[in-house]
Amino acid sequence: MSSYGEKIKLTVFGESHGEAIGAVIDGVPAGYKIDMDKVLVQMARRAPGKDKTATPRVEKDFPNVKSGILNGVTTGAPICCVIENTNTKSGDYANLMDKPRPGHSDYTAYVKYDGNNDIRGGGHFSGRLTAPLVFVGAVLRQILEQKGIKIAAHISSIGSVEDKPFDPVDIDDKLIDELSVSPFALIDREKEEPMREVVENARTNLDSVGGTVECAVVGMPAGVGGPLFGGIEGTIAKAIFGIPAVKGIEFGKGFESSTMLGSENNDEFEYNGEKVVTKTNNSGGILGGISSGMPVIFKAAIKPTPSISKEQATINLQTGNNDSLVVKGRHDPCIVPRAVSVVEAVAAIAIFDLL
Repeated sequence: MSSYGEKIKLTVFGESHGEAIGAVIDGVPAGYKIDMDKVLVQMARRAPGKDKTATPRVEKDFPNVKSGILNGVTTGAPICCVIENTNTKSGDYANLMDKPRPGHSDYTAYVKYDGNNDIRGGGHFSGRLTAPLVFVGAVLRQILEQKGIKIAAHISSIGSVEDKPFDPVDIDDKLIDELSVSPFALIDREKEEPMREVVENARTNLDSVGGTVECAVVGMPAGVGGPLFGGIEGTIAKAIFGIPAVKGIEFGKGFESSTMLGSENNDEFEYNGEKVVTKTNNSGGILGGISSGMPVIFKAAIKPTPSISKEQATINLQTGNNDSLVVKGRHDPCIVPRAVSVVEAVAAIAIFDLL
């Protein structure tokens, strides 16, 4: 299924080289003002062809809203967005029905769909399908902001180069605003050049590189979520794993907490005026699957772009023999900078559904 949500229902449609891609989201309340200029800022952050770290494929990614928003205000009807594909080179994928690309869904989709899957640009499995996710997230985050909830992410790492992490207890509102509109979102701007060097080295070596994205949700009230399968972690994780190339997620200290003592990992409570807070936030703002009122913080691992220009070993599905393949086309040497806006958007979708 290409749908997500319990209280809202989001469905994503289209293929990378089809006529269009888009999304329909049902369950958004009426009466909320939506600033389309702010939506376009988010679309531009994700759009390809604007940075040397990204694919040279240029797409305008203009969201044509077909329903659900009238005169800049939500109507209560399902919101439908259509984004046209205008710059495709499907000929680059002509040989992939016979030779599946390593690291891609080509082989698994071939088996599942009996060879009827659209292979061009990855079809429905393509990162191109994140464009409608960003549109939906850009709409929903505006509604969340009207409720006092803000979301921002940054490039936590590219290769071995790491950015400064969020302060898990106290995240400056100005920082949230700056990161949420930045095309190369970093807390420590001095890390940009070293990160770009890592990406450029991978590109010139006909290779690619991955990294991590750290995301924070600030202003979450305490008491949202539930135990077991209704927890915030599971709800966010299911949505985040809908982003192509995400291979891992951790909340708060995550895997590092497995090396800590209980006395080190526990977040001690205190009153800050009339509000209950914790002195630390190793839990990432979540206890028992329920929000504690502290910032909800998680980190997503993004794998290297699987489309690389080096010759790789594969198989030939028609001859039944081992074979080799050189991937053609236009691809990102690193998708992490563009993934930041996608992670923010999908986090907004998950939080909106929880609320």
